[in-house]
Amino acid sequence: MFTLADIWTFFLAFFLTLPLVTIVHELGHILIARIFGAKIKFAIGTGKHLINIGPLEVKRMYFMEGWCQYRELKYNKVWVHVLIYLSGSLFNLVAILFINYLIYEGVIPVHIFFYQFVYFSVYFIFFSLFPYRNGDGKPSDGQAILDVIRFGKAEDPID
Repeated sequence: MFTLADIWTFFLAFFLTLPLVTIVHELGHILIARIFGAKIKFAIGTGKHLINIGPLEVKRMYFMEGWCQYRELKYNKVWVHVLIYLSGSLFNLVAILFINYLIYEGVIPVHIFFYQFVYFSVYFIFFSLFPYRNGDGKPSDGQAILDVIRFGKAEDPID
């Protein structure tokens, strides 16, 4: 049952844990795109611009979504685009496995923060790989993978 005592946990989940899961996801796209020579731009959040740090743009509602745009791949192959689109979810999966390993080994405690991090990571993986287009017509990672396999080209931005 949700009570007033749970408000603090709620705020931590949505204003700290969820943005961290988003950052892990976007770092997956960024790392793999950079490995293949892409120039990238990415954002955390939505709404009005808050701050720029290099290629990162942080928006006012930093806790709601993220995106990564890449261009000028040195290795412009279909499988590279597929790997870039998959890499966000792969990073989330690696984070889940790493956290579970650290808990299992007793390095970190069983804690609500880690539970929420894993929960939101599973959520991210599912909805990133589920093929759909959002209200603006932008594809999920899963839809982008299908598009690049079908049509041989990728759409920007990813996520």
